[in-house]
Amino acid sequence: MRRELVPDELWARVEPLLPRHRRKGRRGRPLRDDRACLRGIIFVLRTGIAWRDLPAEVFGCSGATCWRRLRKWSRAGVFEKLQRVLLNELGHKGLIDWSRASFDSSSLRAIKGGPKTGPNPTDRGKAGSKHHLVVDRRGLPLATLLSAANVHDKREALPLLDAILPIKGPRGRPRRRPAKGHGDKGYDYADTRRGLRKRHIVPRIARRGVESKERLGRHRWVVERSLDWFHQMKRLRIREERNPQMHLALLRLGHCLLLYRVLERHLRNGPE
Repeated sequence: MRRELVPDELWARVEPLLPRHRRKGRRGRPLRDDRACLRGIIFVLRTGIAWRDLPAEVFGCSGATCWRRLRKWSRAGVFEKLQRVLLNELGHKGLIDWSRASFDSSSLRAIKGGPKTGPNPTDRGKAGSKHHLVVDRRGLPLATLLSAANVHDKREALPLLDAILPIKGPRGRPRRRPAKGHGDKGYDYADTRRGLRKRHIVPRIARRGVESKERLGRHRWVVERSLDWFHQMKRLRIREERNPQMHLALLRLGHCLLLYRVLERHLRNGPE
């Protein structure tokens, strides 16, 4: 491998969160190493290969073993806990800008169907899902959600903001609300604006038939860039998993990898 998929610094944050294995007896094959399984999962996430094609001789575990370990960790809430750890560390270092947040969604094809899929209006009505994302002013991902492709963006705007975890800062109480919320014309509805104000967030949503397209990208381009970062992980371009919890686990793991990348860059380069 050109680069370690699970660096020591990342593994030091992941390992304490993993559930312990229960051995029923002395018989049977030995359990595969958790770190090796995580390497295999991240390799599948980044390359988009099928689980059965994961080279066991390279990673020391089969694709089926990695898939089962991903399911186990998803049920144990490992990736939500890791998100909290990384976001708190970023917040403590002052790397989260709460002055404004931007939210948007991106559709993807769901080739095997399943729950949280629906006819995709951007793909000739084929089965699809949506990734919903909210980021801070610099484009740091704060929360992600998964829905069917035919779910209107406005229905997920407030749940998406509510999904932001309370994040510790350099001082004071943990925070979870940005000062402003930026959205495109798909969020231009009275109930969305009321919901933002109720959460003490100033709505900055493009108005249909009023604001020109030239002004839409002035503050919102960061969320589109962050969505592109997610989709550089090829397993997130197309939903291969019929079980929505498995795809959501990969989405959350991708979120954690992006957060760690920002943290790693900060630790390597030091404060600006």
